[in-house]
Amino acid sequence: MTPELAFQRCIDPGCSATVPVDSTQFTCPRCGGLMDVAYDWPRLPVPKSLRDFEAKWSLRSDPLCVSGVWRFIELLPFAAASQVLTIGEGQTILQRADAVVRFVGLNDGRLYLQYEGLNPSGSFKDNGMTAAFTLARKLGRKRVACASTGNTSASLALYASMTVCDDGRPMQSVVFIGSGKIAYGKLSQALDYGALTLQIDGDFDACLRRVREVSEPLSIYLMNSINPFRLEGQKSIMYRVLEGLGWQVPDWIVVPGGNLGNCSAFGKAFLELRELGLVNKVPRLAVINAAGANTLYELYTKQGLRWNAGRYNRDCVQAYLKHLDDTNYKPCTVASAIEISRPVSLPKALRALEAMNNGVVRQVTDEMILEHRAMVAKTGFGCEPASAASVAGLHLLLQEQVVSPGETVVCILTGHELKDPDATVKYHTGLDMKAATIPPARPVHGKYANRPIRVPDDVRAICKALGVDIDKTPLAGLPCR
Repeated sequence: MTPELAFQRCIDPGCSATVPVDSTQFTCPRCGGLMDVAYDWPRLPVPKSLRDFEAKWSLRSDPLCVSGVWRFIELLPFAAASQVLTIGEGQTILQRADAVVRFVGLNDGRLYLQYEGLNPSGSFKDNGMTAAFTLARKLGRKRVACASTGNTSASLALYASMTVCDDGRPMQSVVFIGSGKIAYGKLSQALDYGALTLQIDGDFDACLRRVREVSEPLSIYLMNSINPFRLEGQKSIMYRVLEGLGWQVPDWIVVPGGNLGNCSAFGKAFLELRELGLVNKVPRLAVINAAGANTLYELYTKQGLRWNAGRYNRDCVQAYLKHLDDTNYKPCTVASAIEISRPVSLPKALRALEAMNNGVVRQVTDEMILEHRAMVAKTGFGCEPASAASVAGLHLLLQEQVVSPGETVVCILTGHELKDPDATVKYHTGLDMKAATIPPARPVHGKYANRPIRVPDDVRAICKALGVDIDKTPLAGLPCR
């Protein structure tokens, strides 16, 4: 592949400046805007139909075909097959969720869950990391870094531990986390995989600001979603959704919104699929914020901010961000993975919402998130709180009659339940598992709370807890008194 077939291009249609694939600036040198990975599609071999990818299902001895990202390498052709770094990410399956529909109000057979918690590090981030690490290794970088609320750092540390540099040593990973702003399940992964972990006195936004300041001067390859190659890998989530639906396009894609990388990647995926003639329609997009970290909701739904073919109101954005500064606003939500008030991919998210049939943005409370997380888990899909924002948001949109019961909807579950087990245990028991001393159990008011029952070390009490009175119904082998 010659270099000019893939490049980086400013997303602003009025600018469209380009830089080579190997540029690590990640912002436009002309206008300062965000960059896309772009392709000279007419000169690239593109499948005539999405069904052409089915031939790869039988090639399980080929690492690229095992990967749910690189199986679609023709749709992200910025690297040659020989350059790809993969650890088998993207082996996630679209799940038909008939057990969930009765809770939210869709018709049977109309709800699907894309459960990205089955990735190697337990979250969707692996889809993007495989792409970004492919570039980092190609460029000969020996250190990578990110700011993180948890999932990014876990994925970064995992891929770095499995990436060998030219000198034969593993790539070094550095993660910036905020004070008290990371779930232990995620922090444990970053520590276990050997990441140098720096805890900054600030939130995610402060961490991202600092990691961006030091990365280029210190020759560290930045792995946050401002890196457009991260979003290239995350496009593959939509390819697998289409694959799971027999290449039919759903009516809705519903996704949690934090730093807005996923929804941005989804919009880019469908823009390209439509450009290449591989789909005949595009689903509508719904992005769901947590109420405690709702920048996109405030700007898009409350203030009417729109992409407007790239001419979005930048003054509106700057005024809102200044308001956050002036009021010393700090995001706060149980959904720590989306606890972000300055989403770096905001312009790309606006573009995605426009491209995906003028999508919608909603906010849901922590109570709604926790209740829907427990409900989804009760049907067999344990996910972290942020993931459940998508299902809670769908429920809200059905109540508002924005989504119809007969439409086909895919909700993205971004991370595994064990990413934040403390939130789960606290919901069911009322206990704070991070406290130095666990207090007595408090009453639990969650609709789906499944509180453990304390019983004495006594057969009679155990049977009573199981609903059996052994005085009235003696059981063979058990003492009656």
